[in-house]
Amino acid sequence: MIALIKGLPSHVAGFKATGEVTEDDYKQVVFPAAEELVNRTGELNYVFVFDTPFKNMTAGAWWQDTMLSLMKMSKRHRAAIITSSEGANRFTDIWGIFTPGQFKGFLPSEYDEAVKWAADRSA
Repeated sequence: MIALIKGLPSHVAGFKATGEVTEDDYKQVVFPAAEELVNRTGELNYVFVFDTPFKNMTAGAWWQDTMLSLMKMSKRHRAAIITSSEGANRFTDIWGIFTPGQFKGFLPSEYDEAVKWAADRSA
C-alpha cells in the first residue's frame, strides 16, 4: 500500500510504501497527488519512502512507477527516494544522471535531509 506523507512543504509530495504495493496504489494515491502538485506548482518534487522490500511491488506497480516517470518527466524537478537498500540508492543516483530532473537516494536515517533536498528549489 502507498500512503501520503503529511507535513511536508507545500511544494513537495510525499509517499510511503508499506506491505504489498499494487498498480491501484499508484492510480489512486500517487498519480492524483502528483497531478495536483504539478497543476498547482508547475513542477514535481517528491519524497518516496520504501518501507517494504522491492519484491513486494507487483508487476503492475513497477509499470505504474515507470509511467509516473515518463508522464511527468518534463515537470520533474527533484525526487528523493528513501530505502534501506544501498544498491537501490546507488541505482537511484545513477538513474538521475540519465533522466530530466534530479534523483537522489537516501537511507531511512537521512529522512530529514531527503525532505530538505527535495524541497530545495534551486537548479
